[in-house]
Amino acid sequence: MCSGRVEAEIMVLKIFFPQCCNLADSGLLVGRWISGHNSAVVLAVIHYPFIPSQVKTYLQQMQAQSGVELSVLGSWSLPKEGQEGMESFLRDLSTIFPQECWLQIHREVGKTGFNCRVVHRDQRRTLASLQKDVDGKIAQLETNKETFDRGDVEDGGQEKQQDKEDEDKVIFVHYEQRKVMLSELHPPEAPDSETEPPSELRQVFHTVAHSQPLYFLDKYDDGPLKSTHWQSEGREASIIVELLKQATVPLCLLISWLLSVWTWICGLRVFSLQPVRFLSSKLSTCNQLSYRTDHMRALSSVKSAAEHAHFMKKANIMVSFLLDVALGVLLMWWLYRDDHIAMLANMLVPAADRVAKELEELLQWLMGAPAGLKMNRALDQVLGRFFLYHIHLWISYVRLMAPFIEGILWYGGLSACLGLSFALSLLSDMIALLTFHIYCFYVYGARLYCLKIYGLSSLWRLFRGKKWNVLRQRVDSCSYDLDQLFIGMLLFTILLFLLPTTALYYLVFTLLRLLVVLLQGVLHLSVDLINSFPLFASGLRIFRPYRLAEGVKFRVLCEEPGTALHLMMETNPLKFGALVQTYRLPTYSCYPKDSWLALVKKLFVGQLVYPWRHKSAKTD
Repeated sequence: MCSGRVEAEIMVLKIFFPQCCNLADSGLLVGRWISGHNSAVVLAVIHYPFIPSQVKTYLQQMQAQSGVELSVLGSWSLPKEGQEGMESFLRDLSTIFPQECWLQIHREVGKTGFNCRVVHRDQRRTLASLQKDVDGKIAQLETNKETFDRGDVEDGGQEKQQDKEDEDKVIFVHYEQRKVMLSELHPPEAPDSETEPPSELRQVFHTVAHSQPLYFLDKYDDGPLKSTHWQSEGREASIIVELLKQATVPLCLLISWLLSVWTWICGLRVFSLQPVRFLSSKLSTCNQLSYRTDHMRALSSVKSAAEHAHFMKKANIMVSFLLDVALGVLLMWWLYRDDHIAMLANMLVPAADRVAKELEELLQWLMGAPAGLKMNRALDQVLGRFFLYHIHLWISYVRLMAPFIEGILWYGGLSACLGLSFALSLLSDMIALLTFHIYCFYVYGARLYCLKIYGLSSLWRLFRGKKWNVLRQRVDSCSYDLDQLFIGMLLFTILLFLLPTTALYYLVFTLLRLLVVLLQGVLHLSVDLINSFPLFASGLRIFRPYRLAEGVKFRVLCEEPGTALHLMMETNPLKFGALVQTYRLPTYSCYPKDSWLALVKKLFVGQLVYPWRHKSAKTD
């Protein structure tokens, strides 16, 4: 509500005025006083003629529907031929719509700016004389227009000096009503800030956005009231959108039923066995299927999105899913066109044989004198023959599966109809299966290397008279006899001289494993980008930047002498970095949990590095 007269003389009154009402016919200003601030928001102009009781009833209905405290802020006067006394008549209506402050906004012909006078309650005449004067004015409006002319002349001299004083205290802030109504200020209001009053700008946006029932009244309605607002020329609507809204209800029910059937199948006892659960937690395809199932549950909810964040989440999921399926169908069309699957199957087996041949040559190089290094020949031969045996087993496995590879690719390509992310996840799993021998080599080398590292560290503590306390997880002092020190010295010498041979094999197979992990990481990042990138929010930022606002900016619109200052309020679009951070969808992270330093430490001591994603790694 407007402040008292003393406070009004100190503070500047800001009036947020919609641009669509600049040329509206004379009438009443409908809006809201911003609580805690000396400002008001104008939402619409109700045109003359009207009945005050109908205006009050209409505002009560709109307030009940919107939840916004609507009221008559004052009068709006735009001189037209035949309405010379309209301004004086509208001013006297302040007794019928009692307010602490009554705004009298007047626009002169040929000027861009407005004149505004703020009339306070203590400046008005007594209630009895006001009521009598209003009745006389209403009667004169229908019978004699000259009375209004005389009234204007008599009141003009008294108001002239007061208008000049009040105009310096008023600032008009013009805004585009439709853009402000559809805008969402960022950053979003924190949930724990309910005790703090919202800012003036946030209250303005909230008032305009939640007053949508007020905008349903257009000039084509047959009701007793006519108003001007951004939708007064006719309501914006789309028959296609309305039909889609009606069709989504049975579609959501169907998807919900299919999801319930799928949940029942996944809940069978056979899928809860430990081997099945272990494999499903390690396969990227199963993780992606679980992720898309959660998305479908969110989309199939028949409840409308009440909050902006919930609406944006569902919209981003929908656009991401549609784009994913479109790219998957495009990939499937390419695979089954011109028999590309047969070509891939024919290339796969020779490629696997070539990789196996390259590994054999690498092992033969390691079994000799690699880079001129003198290795332990006995251990070198044992390790080389051990790994060569595994390569021969792998070649036999690939050749045994060769007749079925084309069929596997043919049926696996059908998963692309579920989306490109499914196809990439399946490709990642296929790479993991085809490079399983490299993983085995890495595990063997890492375990042997780790065993020697921990053995050397334990024997080094033995020479210093220390030991590792398992219960207290610390190093304690300990006394050893001569036999223990002698055996420890022998074991330390053996492990130390065998370490270079083991370290070389571990280094080579770790590099091969890291290449495979890098390839899988690129696929996982691509899937993560498809799943989590806010495509809908990005589209709004590009094509309708006012929908996602990050504050506002002002520019001088009009600075004519004899009128108040007029500013134009425009929204600042949200930055892309803040957009991605705000609307990025939660996903199962494919990034390593450890830092680069911890990863290097694990590789140095021979600990296994698992690139698998876990369901507990779901991040936002």
